[in-house]
Amino acid sequence: MSTLLRAQDITKTPVVTFAGEDVAQIKDVVYAPGGGEIAGFTLAGRGIFSGPTKTILPWPAVVGLGPDAVIIRGEEDLVPRDAFFDGLGDTGPAGNVLGSQVLTDDGSALGVVHDVIVGISAVQGGQADVVGYEIDPAESLGRGKQRLLIPLPDTLAASGQHLMVPAAARNYLADDLNSFGQAVDAFRSQIGDPAAAPPAPPVPTVTPGSPGGAPDAPGDRWEEKR
Repeated sequence: MSTLLRAQDITKTPVVTFAGEDVAQIKDVVYAPGGGEIAGFTLAGRGIFSGPTKTILPWPAVVGLGPDAVIIRGEEDLVPRDAFFDGLGDTGPAGNVLGSQVLTDDGSALGVVHDVIVGISAVQGGQADVVGYEIDPAESLGRGKQRLLIPLPDTLAASGQHLMVPAAARNYLADDLNSFGQAVDAFRSQIGDPAAAPPAPPVPTVTPGSPGGAPDAPGDRWEEKR
């Protein structure tokens, strides 16, 4: 599993160039159409009273993202805000799912979205995917008031007033990021998600000369099992 971060932990993170220049800070996460992955970030100035900038940081321009800084090559990697959104189509910032109710496909309420969990690929230039939600749990879960992490299928959109997840997701609730990566992988494997499916087993072979197998041919060499 990739590095996991809460979307709200990314906001206000400084954007730093290879030259060490502190050029901006993250304001909001912007999702690609459909909401399954990060497309980029809106930015704000670094001063106390600085407002939003007129530029966007596209995700492909991010060299590294951690809890203390977002690293880019240079300020020239930032793009005009209007051009970015015109090319992206219908999307929005992370706030469009916060407060939404999470329901299972069998009609059970799991809770209300407090934050979005993002998986950052270890490969430079790889995707930053939405892998789960942090929720304020529904009383019917019987888990108290502690926030829980719920895994998502690879194809679920991160948008909508009501967010629908497979009923199996309730079996993989976690209460911390350290164990959540394994929960996501196990959940996606159970539902047959290609993003977490194990490799296909090798094709069985039939020994020549055995029932149903091909006849022995001259030159065939076999090792007798004892």
